[in-house]
Amino acid sequence: MPDTAVSTPGSLVDPGVAVAAADAAFRYGSDAPVATGVTATVAPGEALALIGPNGAGKSTIILGLLGLTTLHAGSLSVLGTTPAAARGSIGFVPQSLALDPQFPVTLEQVVAMGRYRRLRWRWPGRDDRLAVRRALQRVGLDSLRRRRFGMLSGGQQQRGLLARALVADPRLMVLDEPFNGLDQTNRDALLDIVRELKSAGVAFVISTHDLELAQAVCDSVLLINGEQVAAGPTDDVLTLENLERVFAGHQVELDEHTVVVPPHEGHA
Repeated sequence: MPDTAVSTPGSLVDPGVAVAAADAAFRYGSDAPVATGVTATVAPGEALALIGPNGAGKSTIILGLLGLTTLHAGSLSVLGTTPAAARGSIGFVPQSLALDPQFPVTLEQVVAMGRYRRLRWRWPGRDDRLAVRRALQRVGLDSLRRRRFGMLSGGQQQRGLLARALVADPRLMVLDEPFNGLDQTNRDALLDIVRELKSAGVAFVISTHDLELAQAVCDSVLLINGEQVAAGPTDDVLTLENLERVFAGHQVELDEHTVVVPPHEGHA
């Protein structure tokens, strides 16, 4: 089957749906697919958690939503169009920013990077500067806007990257392991921001291995381990049987405790 960016028949392409995937398979270039059978729908104001062990294909799906990995099979619509065409309306928050801590760039300048797509060939103006300030205020970091980015704590940097994504007023937020290594204060702050944005109609796709996060802010869950294992409402999907199928032999955070999930019956 030839690689394709989006399939348009039926109700899959719906401008009122943030993400719609049907039996999608993602790969890098001409390599074998890394994540297969991905079927899910995310509406405005909803959050979907992508959950699975390391190497399960979560980041591959995340990059697929941004048009940065190849859709090998199936169908995918993002904001009613192709991932590449929707990219200007997507806010992406990576796990971290690959930046030398000594590089002389401020938090304010990092957040301003989120406006570059809108600037095209013009210099940043008053509206751009106001948008940066509003985004920093929204994540509670305006007082640190002149601080060198590399001098901020890990949690503050993560909130700064969230502000960088917010400054372009996205309709869809895509977060890749956003809560890794955060203390409880920064974790709670990020959860509050996600809830606030959902109430404003922003859709979320969040890659994570943290079940507590999924239960706290996500309406649905997609379990992935190379292929989709289960997908649907959070309480329906996060069952012991499904977790055994996905995390057999892996550590997982469950109710504030780290446990090793036993192998699923019938599997080695």
